Amino acid sequence: MNRGIEARVRAARLGAALMLAACLGLPALAWAQQAPAASTAQDQPADELVPPTSASDFTSAQLDGVLAGNWRSPANRARDVYRHPKATLQFFGIRPDQTVIEITPGGGWYSEVLAPLLRDNGHYVAALQAPVGDGEAKRDAAALRAKFADDPAEYGKATIVEFDPKAPVLGAPGSADLVLTFRNVHNWVMADTAQAMFKAFFSVLRPGGVLGVVDHRADDSATLAMVKRSGYLPPRYVVKLATEAGFTLDESSEINANPKDTKDYPKGVWTLPPTLTLGEQDKAKYQAIGESDRMTLRFVKPSAPAAATP
Repeated sequence: MNRGIEARVRAARLGAALMLAACLGLPALAWAQQAPAASTAQDQPADELVPPTSASDFTSAQLDGVLAGNWRSPANRARDVYRHPKATLQFFGIRPDQTVIEITPGGGWYSEVLAPLLRDNGHYVAALQAPVGDGEAKRDAAALRAKFADDPAEYGKATIVEFDPKAPVLGAPGSADLVLTFRNVHNWVMADTAQAMFKAFFSVLRPGGVLGVVDHRADDSATLAMVKRSGYLPPRYVVKLATEAGFTLDESSEINANPKDTKDYPKGVWTLPPTLTLGEQDKAKYQAIGESDRMTLRFVKPSAPAAATP
C-alpha cells in the first residue's frame, strides 16, 4: 500500500476506535492507545491525521482506503466503473462494525472490499454453495479459499461457510446485521431454489437487519417465463420473493442502472461484459454497452411481527 493510502486507512481505523469508545462510554484516550498508531505529520499531510467526525464520514473514509488497497486485483478494480462499490455499499447502510454475510461471492470481487473493511471491528462471512462435481461453484470456492490463504493480513479474520441451496442454513438465527447478494438471484430462480434462499436470509438476519440485492434487471412488464433463462429478472418478481419471505422493501436505487442495455441478446446477459460469451463476434459493440442494467434493492427484516389484519 502506498504511503497516502496507508495513512488514510490508519486514520480511519483510529476514528473507528474513538467513535466506538464514545458509543460505549469508555475513555477515548484508552481506546486511542489500543488503536493502530497514526503516522506522524512528517509521514502524511495534516488533513489525513484528522479522524472522521461521524459514523457516515468514517464509513466513507474507510471505503475509500479499502477500494484503493493494493490487494485488489487490477481486473477487479477496472470493474468499479460498472459496479459502483462505494455508492452501492453505502446505499445498503454498511458499517465496519457489522456482521455481514455475502452470498455466493464467486471468485471474491466484493470480498476484496468487504473482508478488509470489516476486519478490525466487524465480521465478514462468505457463504458458499456446497460444491457439486467439478462445476463453477467448486472452482469459485477454490479460488476464494486460495485468495484468503494467500493474504492473511487482509482476509485472515474472514469466515467461510457452506450451504445446501435446497435447504440453506447461513448461520445462527438473528446473527447477521447485513446480508448481501450480487448478481445471484437469477441463478437461484433458474435452479428453483430462490424461495429457500430468501427464507434463509430472513432467518439469519437480526430484527431490523438489511438484505441488499443487486441483479440484472428485466423490464417489469416482462413475465418470468419470458426472461427466466436470460439472466435478467423483473424487479417486481424479486420484490415478491423477498416480501413472501417476510421482508419489507425499504428503498430501490438507480446506482447500477445502465440505459444502454437493451436486454435482447443472443446469449442473454452473458453476451455482455465481463463474460462476452460470443467471443470476438460483435465484441466492440457489447463492450460499448458495458455491463448489464441492474436493480439495486434494499429490504429490511421487520423489528416486530406485523400486526394481524382484523
